[in-house]
Amino acid sequence: FPAAPPPGLECLRPCPQCLSPLFVEAWRECLVSLDPRAGRGYTAVISPQDPTLLIGSSLLATCSVHGDPPGATAEGLYWTLNGRRLPPELSRVLNASTLALALANLNGSRQQSGDNLVCHARDGSILAGSCLYVGLPPEKPVNISCWSKNMKDLTCRWTPGAHGETFLHTNYSLKYKLRWYGQDNTCEEYHTVGPHSCHIPKDLALFTPYEIWVEATNRLGSARSDVLTLDILDVVTTDPPPDVHVSRVGGLEDQLSVRWVSPPALKDFLFQAKYQIRYRVEDSVDWKVVDDVSNQTSCRLAGLKPGTVYFVQVRCNPFGIYGSKKAGIWSEWSHPTAASTPRSAGCGGRQENSMNLGGRACSEPRSRLYTPTWSTERDSVSKKKEG
Repeated sequence: FPAAPPPGLECLRPCPQCLSPLFVEAWRECLVSLDPRAGRGYTAVISPQDPTLLIGSSLLATCSVHGDPPGATAEGLYWTLNGRRLPPELSRVLNASTLALALANLNGSRQQSGDNLVCHARDGSILAGSCLYVGLPPEKPVNISCWSKNMKDLTCRWTPGAHGETFLHTNYSLKYKLRWYGQDNTCEEYHTVGPHSCHIPKDLALFTPYEIWVEATNRLGSARSDVLTLDILDVVTTDPPPDVHVSRVGGLEDQLSVRWVSPPALKDFLFQAKYQIRYRVEDSVDWKVVDDVSNQTSCRLAGLKPGTVYFVQVRCNPFGIYGSKKAGIWSEWSHPTAASTPRSAGCGGRQENSMNLGGRACSEPRSRLYTPTWSTERDSVSKKKEG
């Protein structure tokens, strides 16, 4: 088994029972790519070592052996890239101990940790290795958006740029500071809601705007986003409304009653809330959204199909918190709740006027008081049986 690399160049050592000849060879390539001296005692050097190049660039590399083992010459050497032997026409012997390699119009690295360029002896043993980094400098991050869950934290996400992929490991740091005073701070909890996001869990100030930006850095350069200025009170969101209940409205075959509870986390703060309801039939992925629920915590859906199972969700938008003039951010939708309308009683059935049953109607039968918004989102649904 290959010797361990020098301090500071450690690889993750595999478990002995997981070893196979192919794995051992890959492990040895890993070692020599970190330190040429790791290859079986042979003395060889690849130059340049661990180069970083732009996509489309050319590379001229050399592998030079220095008489160990005796008789080692450039005539027997060959190259591999990521374990695949390169065509001999890409190489040429410069002198008795040096083999050159010419690569043109390089593509982006297949792995962000770099491609493995390895020089081999005639018998296939590894003489030296180098990591080849080919990619692009980062672009300016864009589309920064942030929200505060119940005014206790701040989560932000962004887009890495127009092209996004750099083919190199690119580090993104979200920075923030109070607008008029204070020092720069760095967010530490990344990937909370996706690959380009960060979460600030505590120690946030209210009534004072923040400046927020993202810095991107890799081997080929750095870029900085525009600064986003925001007040925590203007980007508040909350939990979905709990305890959503959907039930029939007496014997009315085209209506359902929806009731819910305001999110408890904001009950102690001075704020208002508005709600949206969306619903769909059981065998459909298309949702209809009711926009005119206002700040009520109950309403009736009308104009529904008789004898049909509906799935219903509710979400909340807090606004006017401590006098903020901006609308908040919509919460996630509540867990879907299922209920069915009564089956049709036929032509002789008696149908009451929904407006005489108490409570606020979300939409009247066959009216267009709602604004339908179509979605193809699928949800996991737990049906609630009606008693």
